[in-house]
Amino acid sequence: MPAVALRPVQDADLDALFDQTRDPASVWMAAFSAEHPDDKTAFKVHMTKQRNSPDITLRAITCDGQLAGCIGSFTFQGQTEVTCWIDRASWGHGIASRALALLLDLVPTRPLYARVASDNIGSLRAAQKAGFEIVGTEMSFARVRNSQIEQTILRKD
Repeated sequence: MPAVALRPVQDADLDALFDQTRDPASVWMAAFSAEHPDDKTAFKVHMTKQRNSPDITLRAITCDGQLAGCIGSFTFQGQTEVTCWIDRASWGHGIASRALALLLDLVPTRPLYARVASDNIGSLRAAQKAGFEIVGTEMSFARVRNSQIEQTILRKD
């Protein structure tokens, strides 16, 4: 089983994370991502804000010492939510589930919420393995898909 760990995001991670978050298949699956995923300047501005905000927990995910993605928590409309991005080359290996379990140890706030495109079976499974339960669905506009799609809302108490 690969060793998954979390650490602070470093400047040296940014180019690889940018490439991961603009992969077309990954962007489609995430559905709710940056409006312009190929805009490197916007990406770096966004990451700087996230890394410097005291209200956001942002960590790099490593697998066997190699960068595999990023994970974090943030507050949106009064609720603390989690987000995770795994490099497509690392999908299907349980990395997201293990990273989410590690994040839960770092973020004591409860309840925590996750929002996942309902057709993103891998992310739904990872959240449920970490103890999140489905509490509802809603229709939301996904710019990436240029349509309203169903989003599953999950909660961890």
